[in-house]
Amino acid sequence: MSLKPTVSNTDHVQGNLEADLVIVEYGDYQCPYCGAAYPILKDLMSHFQNQVRFVFRNFPLSEIHQYAKPAALAAEAANLQGKFWEMHDAIYENQQNLDENFLLELAEKLELDVSKFKTDINSKALEEKVEGDFESGILSGVNGTPSFYVNGKKFNGGAEDLFQMVTENAG
Repeated sequence: MSLKPTVSNTDHVQGNLEADLVIVEYGDYQCPYCGAAYPILKDLMSHFQNQVRFVFRNFPLSEIHQYAKPAALAAEAANLQGKFWEMHDAIYENQQNLDENFLLELAEKLELDVSKFKTDINSKALEEKVEGDFESGILSGVNGTPSFYVNGKKFNGGAEDLFQMVTENAG
């Protein structure tokens, strides 16, 4: 399966924006497998940040993860204040504490404007952004989290496999 839509300026991107190697993760902030993949992906980006453009898209599995969607909305609300990746990382690094109160605590720790944050997490625009990411995942053939795409094609493997593939290609 291929990635639909392709990576655009509406996506959350880190690393080298001009890199030929583009990795997209569809993730759920409460998913234990995404939580396990997170440190591997952080490691990958610290080693290969000049060679990789890394994109994160929301894919909250709300039926099984009660706080996945609130966490996705919190990350999107932090994005409006220029702190998407800080919130993304803080959620994964404290995944076991995840609930609505904890998301507010993170907003305070990241020195966000908390009243704006509270308004934004309930906004229709952010709801639509998270739903749009989720729908793009469905169109792209995502059937679980994390799901990875490399240069627009579904990658059949986990974060460790991804790290190994990047290492081999960087050689």
